[in-house]
Amino acid sequence: MADNGNPLVTLRSWHRPLVVLAGAMGVLCAASLLGLLLDDRTLVNAPIWLKPFKFSVSIGMYALTLAWLLTHVRRGRRAGWWFGTVFAAGIGVDVGLIVVQMIFRDRTLHFNKATPADVAINNVVAGGAYAAWLMTAAVAVLLLFQRLPDKALNSAVRWGAGLAVAGMAVAMLMFSPSPAQQAVLDAGSKPSTFGAHSVGIEDGGPGLPVLGWSTVGGDMRIPHFVGIHGLQALPLVAFGLLLLARRHPVLESDVVRRRLVRTAGAGYAGLIALLTWQAQRGQSIVHPDFWTLTAATALIAAVAVVGTLSLRAPRPVVSAEILRSAR
Repeated sequence: MADNGNPLVTLRSWHRPLVVLAGAMGVLCAASLLGLLLDDRTLVNAPIWLKPFKFSVSIGMYALTLAWLLTHVRRGRRAGWWFGTVFAAGIGVDVGLIVVQMIFRDRTLHFNKATPADVAINNVVAGGAYAAWLMTAAVAVLLLFQRLPDKALNSAVRWGAGLAVAGMAVAMLMFSPSPAQQAVLDAGSKPSTFGAHSVGIEDGGPGLPVLGWSTVGGDMRIPHFVGIHGLQALPLVAFGLLLLARRHPVLESDVVRRRLVRTAGAGYAGLIALLTWQAQRGQSIVHPDFWTLTAATALIAAVAVVGTLSLRAPRPVVSAEILRSAR
């Protein structure tokens, strides 16, 4: 293992199964880009290679970040290794099934209940996703008992892991019937799909370029995406503050940087809650109503005020010896 005082550590000390997973996602990303260029097939009104591309980028980033976080686990290191390994195996199987189902079988993956094979594949994917969520939660708990040399980075790692767990939990809200599916259930039949990314509309409608997030209704993929990538966002905030400290003396204090990281973490959690609330009301991310804009404004104002207060210089700690000498 690398020196405990180095927040970056060496690549050799990173969790190997997660690094292998990230490498596989890099290969899939390249293949998906070629597929987007050369394969004109579509599925649910989107290029068939778009979902593998998005998953490869997102999971590749996530795997590398988790591999780096595990280098900081000293207490319970063996348990952390197994948590990361189970995560890599579960997500690796899920991505493999995405490719099989979409590219080779030319069928949708999520929520597809049309045939026994579709149901079986969905069950395996759900199992892998739940395993990944549990392992991320376990790593988040492990990180509570670690101590990094930099207080701001220590807070960022904990907040980031916690936000990622929350982002994964948001995805569970997708597994409820849409209005059309509920109508089929009420009629005594079984719908061919159960659950949806969209709220208030059916999947497959107009969406943002590349991302595909609905522009006409709510979309639970948005808070899910924002939440899971808190794992990268908060450590980046900590590193950014460390770089800014070279030019701004007020940030030289790790106490001040820790306050700012905690403020950013709380604001990020508020953003996840806001996006979830907006999506659950069937409202598109690009068409916020008065109440969404009001809540967003209040959140920004609160973060700005608390962030400004966080810049106050910490009170100096006076030791007992100094007090005795002063007397």
